[in-house]
Amino acid sequence: MNRLYFGDNLKVLREHVANESVDLIYLDPPFNSNATYNVLFAEKSGEKSSAQITAFDDTWHWGEDSEATFQEIVTGPHAKLASLIEALRGFLGTNDMMAYLTMMAIRLVELRRVLKPTGSIYLHCDPTASHYLKLVMDAVFGPQNYRNEITWKRTSAHSDSGRYGKARDVLLYYSKDERPTWNQLFQAYEPGYEDRYYRYKDADGRRFMSADLGAAGLQGGGYDYEWKGVRRVWRCPIETMQRHEQEGSLFYTRHGIPRLKRFLDKAKGLPLQDLWGDIESLRSWHKERLGYPTQKPETLVERIVLASSNEGDLVLDPFCGCGTAVAVAEKLGRRWIGIDITHLAIALMRNRLQTAFGATLSPYEVIGDPKDLEGAAALAVEDRYQFEWWALGLVDAWPAQDKKKGADTGIDGYISFFDDNSGKAKRIIVQVKSGHIGSKEVRELKGTLEREKAAIGVMVTLEEPTKPMNTEAVSAAFYDSEHFKGEYPRVQILTIRELLDGAKVRFPQMGVGATFKAAPKKHRGEQQELF
Repeated sequence: MNRLYFGDNLKVLREHVANESVDLIYLDPPFNSNATYNVLFAEKSGEKSSAQITAFDDTWHWGEDSEATFQEIVTGPHAKLASLIEALRGFLGTNDMMAYLTMMAIRLVELRRVLKPTGSIYLHCDPTASHYLKLVMDAVFGPQNYRNEITWKRTSAHSDSGRYGKARDVLLYYSKDERPTWNQLFQAYEPGYEDRYYRYKDADGRRFMSADLGAAGLQGGGYDYEWKGVRRVWRCPIETMQRHEQEGSLFYTRHGIPRLKRFLDKAKGLPLQDLWGDIESLRSWHKERLGYPTQKPETLVERIVLASSNEGDLVLDPFCGCGTAVAVAEKLGRRWIGIDITHLAIALMRNRLQTAFGATLSPYEVIGDPKDLEGAAALAVEDRYQFEWWALGLVDAWPAQDKKKGADTGIDGYISFFDDNSGKAKRIIVQVKSGHIGSKEVRELKGTLEREKAAIGVMVTLEEPTKPMNTEAVSAAFYDSEHFKGEYPRVQILTIRELLDGAKVRFPQMGVGATFKAAPKKHRGEQQELF
């Protein structure tokens, strides 16, 4: 079964992912590449937070965890990696960059362990740290298993004062062994290529290029025979030459030398190169866009999955964020594992998968999130933002904003739905409450409902509602439309206990169900930003 894990990917990998069980790894680890080198390489002093990843706060810091991980590496069994990490620390010192490399190194060791011998790994980064990461991957995977440094031109132009514009990302492609799974892909020819090379036309107007059939200089020799008065060493046996003749694939120079017609209409394109300039990064007008800062286009990840895996293979993304690799794996018939350390990411992924695939979505399990009321209460005490994002996932709502930024608008999440054929989605607003509440909070929800002109308001509570709260909710009456009257309360209160037992938000569904923004069925619903 496919799996989404909430937690530190190092721990998840060690405890839940078996040796040599994964066919393909794609990872796009968060890193604050917008920070200046002066910040990244500044020496640290005093008490600092440990290295950790949270959505939208992607800088690593040197602290106790970094130091402990460094000691684990240099005293561990991986001698080449230990030597490299020691040397890098001597050069870089104990700064954010060194924290990033140290924490990545220990994770790459685990990622290599879980890869099958035929497996591949693609590490997505940018030139801020790619040169260091390449050394680390050489130490972990072996330089003989380096296959490509792919450049993705993510923007046509970028203005950077005092230097050349930064317009590219880097993908470091390594294999576990010498013969990884590989499916040759092709890309469109560059402008002018067809006119330059496919400059001949057959009698029926088919365009073709001329290919040499001689074997001079060809490694491995050729076939020595006479063809229509011309004796040479040819690239193909005489039987193949006869077949080319019968198919009309030969033409002759004025000296009677046969050459092969390579027809444009049979050409697959240019074999995919390591410079990818044909995939546009996500812009505000792209329906796929979720508003997640580090989101990558699906076409980019599709290319990787198609080239380095087959249907039924297992794809792993240990920093899955909003779940592009997971969604692509599901779309292309691969099995998948996604890991992230925020419930925000897990909520986004669940919504994205449900929106994109609906009833055809493969079964999957979410591991590491609260499964009972006690666990939910503990999460609320530990981190109320994580609790909020987790609770939104229970009602299939997507988060309204990053709660650490900006004022609270009284809306924690949204659900969009269609109740008629107008083509315009109606909106359900969701509030999540982890502390003591009363009828005052329900009245405030009613006010927010009117202000936002939403169809339904939902309050998700950790505590049981009081009788006055239920009375206040009932006073909001029912949502009425052309098709539905008196069926759906405008204000609904759902407890965490009820949701864990299978309760659902009540709203009109005409065969579609809840729809969320930005997935393959993304023409439904309104375009919303997380922030």
